[in-house]
Parts: sequence; C-alpha cells; structure tokens
Amino acid sequence: MKKLKLLSLFIAFALLLSACSSSSGGSKKKTAEKVDTSLFPQTVKNDKEIIEDGTLNYGLVTNTPFEGTLDYAFYQGAYDAEILQFFSEPLFSYNADHEMTNDGPATFELSDDWKTITIKISDKLKWHDGQPVTAEDYEYSFLVIGHPDYKGVRYDALMENIVGMAEYHAGKADKISGIEVLDEHTLRIQFKQSNPSLLTGLWPYAMPKHYLGDVPVKDLAKSDKIRTKPIGYGPFKVKNIVPGESVEFERFDDYWKGKPKLKTVIVKVVDPSVVLESLKKGEIDIAYGFPTTMYPDAKNLKNVQYLGRIENAYTYIGFKLGHWDAKKNEAVMDNPKFQDVRLRQAMAYAIDNKTVAERFYHGLREPATTLIPKFFKTWHNDKVKGYNYDPEKAKQLLDEAGYKDVDGDGFREDPNGKKFVINFASMSGSDVAEPLAKFYIQNWKDVGLNVQLTNGRLIEFNSFYDMVEKDDPNIDIYQAAWGTGTDVDPWGLYSKKAPFNYSRFVDEENERLLEEGHSEKALDKEYRKKIYDQWQEYMAEKVPVIPTLYRYELWPVNNRVKNFTIEWGKNSFMWSDVGVTSDKPEVAKE
Repeated sequence: MKKLKLLSLFIAFALLLSACSSSSGGSKKKTAEKVDTSLFPQTVKNDKEIIEDGTLNYGLVTNTPFEGTLDYAFYQGAYDAEILQFFSEPLFSYNADHEMTNDGPATFELSDDWKTITIKISDKLKWHDGQPVTAEDYEYSFLVIGHPDYKGVRYDALMENIVGMAEYHAGKADKISGIEVLDEHTLRIQFKQSNPSLLTGLWPYAMPKHYLGDVPVKDLAKSDKIRTKPIGYGPFKVKNIVPGESVEFERFDDYWKGKPKLKTVIVKVVDPSVVLESLKKGEIDIAYGFPTTMYPDAKNLKNVQYLGRIENAYTYIGFKLGHWDAKKNEAVMDNPKFQDVRLRQAMAYAIDNKTVAERFYHGLREPATTLIPKFFKTWHNDKVKGYNYDPEKAKQLLDEAGYKDVDGDGFREDPNGKKFVINFASMSGSDVAEPLAKFYIQNWKDVGLNVQLTNGRLIEFNSFYDMVEKDDPNIDIYQAAWGTGTDVDPWGLYSKKAPFNYSRFVDEENERLLEEGHSEKALDKEYRKKIYDQWQEYMAEKVPVIPTLYRYELWPVNNRVKNFTIEWGKNSFMWSDVGVTSDKPEVAKE
C-alpha cells in the first residue's frame, strides 16, 4: 500500500479463489451473500475498566515486509504510516470534514484573505528525547521537503504556493522567505495565492531539527535516525525495530495529552493466510488491512467486533502513457502505444467491475465511476457513470481505431497490422491475487486483446512500485489503488508536475482544471464544485486510468480493546486514550 501527504496508495486485497471459476466476467455468475454495511459501528463497545500497563498487539495484514521509512516527509508505504501514527503525530486536530481545528497541540489563526496562517505550538509538546518541539522544528520540515536534494513526493502545489518556496526549491535561496519564526513556539507562513485546500492540505508535521539536522537531506530517508532509531512527539516511543517485521513501542510519559493508558504497543506483520487464526487465538488485537473477502468466514468470531467505514480510496488500472523527466520534474507523454483514446475507452468497457464488486466482495466494493470517490460526498460527481461492462461497445471502439484480428489467431493486431501485446503489471498478494489478474486478462481476451502479465508473473509489492515509478518499459498497464487522503484536491495525483502521476498523462485542459480547483476563485465552494464536476467528466472521457472499485474497509478488534474508533474527527490523537480491559486477549471458542 501507499499513503502520501494525507494520501495513500493501497494494494488491491484478496479476491476469493472461487470467484474466478468462470473464464469471463459475464458468465456463470454465482449468487453471493451481500453484506449490509450499515450494521458496522465505527467505535468499539466495551464498558469494562481499562487495566494499568496493558499491551496491545496491532497487526499489519500483508505478506510483504514494511518498508521502514519512518518519517512523514519520506514514507510512501501505508504500513509505514500505520507504524508512524503511534510515535509521530500531526500538530493539528481535524474535524469530520477533515479541516484543521484548534484542539491539537498547535493552534492557528488564518487571515481573512487566506494568504497568511500563524501557528502556535504548545509548550507542553516534547520530543521523545525530552527536547521541546519548536517553531524551528516545524520550519525545518518545510526546509527538508523544499530542499533541492529532496527526492520524496511531498513537494506539491500547496508547498510551492508558499512565498519564496520556488526560489528555495530551485537552489536560488538558502531560506524560505514566506516562513518566519516569530518566537520559540510561533511560526507564520505566507502564501502567494489563496487556496481552498489550506485547511485540509497544509503540511502538519514537525521534524526534530536538533536530531536530524546534521544529516544531509539527500541521505535522510536512508539514515538510521529515520529507519531504525526515529523519534517523535506521539504517545509512544520506539523501543525496538525488527526491519520489515515488527516494531515495539513503549509509553511516553511526557506526552502532551497526559500519560497514555497502554504501556506497550507491538506492531507486527501478519500474513493474510493466517490472519483469521491470529484473530481467533487473540495473537493480534486489531487487524489493519483485513481482507474484506474473508469476512464471510470470519463474521461469526465471538472474540472480535467489526468496525467499518467507506474508504477514501479507489482501485484503478493505469496506462503507461510516457515517462518522468527528472531534470524538468514533470511527466512527458511520449509513449505512442495508448495515445488513441478509443483503445483506452475500449479496455475500460471490457472489464466487468460489477461482477467483481458483487460476487467477489459481497457488496463491500462497488464499481468506481470517477476519480473523486464517494468518500467526498460534496465533491463526488454522481452524474458521471463511468464505464459499465459492455464488451460489444469495446469491440466497436477497437474496430473504429483499427485494431483488428488480421491473422485469425483470435487476437487483434495494431492499426499497422503488427502483433499487439499488452504487458500488464499486477502485484502479488494473497493466494487469489493471480486469479484476480487472470480475470481481467480474460475480460480483455474476450474482446480480442492479447494481455499478458509483465515478465509472466505477479510482482512483489516493493518491486512493483519501483518498476511503476521508474516507468519500466516492460509495463504497459498496471493495477493498483490510491488512497486519496482527506484533501479532495487531485493535483498531487494527476498534474504533469506530480510524481504520483504514474500514467504520465499530460493534457492542457487537465492542468487548467486542476489549477482552477485550488485557485482563489475556488474559495467559493459552488465554483469549486463546478470545476471538479468538469474535471471528473473530462478524466472519464480521456481515461488515462480506469477507476475500477470504491471500497469499504473492515477492522476486526478484540473485545478487550477500549476507546478505539475509526470515525473521522474523533480518531485524532486517540492512541493515548486506547486501553485494554484484560491482560490477555479474548480467544474465540471453538
């Protein structure tokens, strides 16, 4: 999985092996039990007293080691983000609309024109080594992300909007003129233009300048101070790390909200194949990344309760349309293979997402229609219907574009009569990751397209993203998923200036709409809504990526856990309040 900014990229988790028993998306459909998602609460129920000095076991459900880049400025894996939350937190709290509030360890004042924000950090906030968190620490995080040697992905449109940031980023200045430290705990940031994403997208993390400042920015991401000995100001301190496998945390008594109720938290990787057994035995108290396809087999476990919510995420299939120019820091759309939009549209019509959602996921997925998911109730354009399964329409478009079966082998040649093979990169995962990839391949075969797995196999998670990010020529299309975070602005995923624009789609109208979406005029929500409606329609027409599924996530939680919630606006800084009501996890009775 990947998370970024307040963004995240997720692995498409398991599909049941039996779900792919038919060769085509449109045949031999089985009736699946549909889950009523309204039945899932978002907060655990437990009326018992929390015990002192308890231990909580937190499972990361994956068959891939976590990357271990444990700093918000550099991490990309969602599992790293799950580890970070225990020891490193944002300076601000957020409400149910994902807007910053003044209930966290830092407060802010915003000018009427939305061009100046003044932040004051509480003097109660301390790093794990006892040093105070200062305004210079917060400034330092911007200096790192804006540095010319910074190779991460957090440098975005809102960063560049800071006065003086572009000059600093280009190496023409040694400071950011628009960021001013007023005193030990107060910082002021000035912006060139008002931006409606300010309260949902402002970078909220400080970095310990006294601890990291002697490490060159180009070396920070791989340094021991980030990978094996990180410090933060969250409720728990890192005690021990087994790289890729587990992290043990101990309580931070000087936490700004007060002494946490848990003494120890152990975060560990749990393979999807054994997660049910781990839950039954009480080996983990909470399972993050629980494959929802397992719910029918797990729903009757008496020792856990299930929390659920709509994810701010969607799965998608991307087309490799070009490459990333590292010198210019922008995408270049120069791959001729998928330049004909009719080919891209045909491949979208060819896949049967309704079957995947209903039969494979028991109603815990639904076909995706736009690149702003339903999580964003205000901004999602429900008038855009996307690409419903229509293989005949797909065939018609391919015929019009000149893709025809010239030699009679069942596969279409390209418009020049040459063999046309599409290399499809898909990640390894559970036992059903391969049947999922084969299901899509069969859908495309049904309309005459010869799609094959890149290198003839599924690709391990970290290697997959390395290949996608480096525009490996062996990848024509790829299957992945985005977590959108809580800022609706899609610039960071689809602008030509955004490294996460993995499809390398470059288009003037796309850029115009993205810029308008966070312009001063977009402070008017009606105007911004109009722009994002247009953007969703336009991207559906151009289809540089095919959104496939919106998703619902489930969190199995052992009955002994108390004060754990996944409700937006109520889960800010909750970990100091979470506790357990017995010294041993509840075990499922056979």
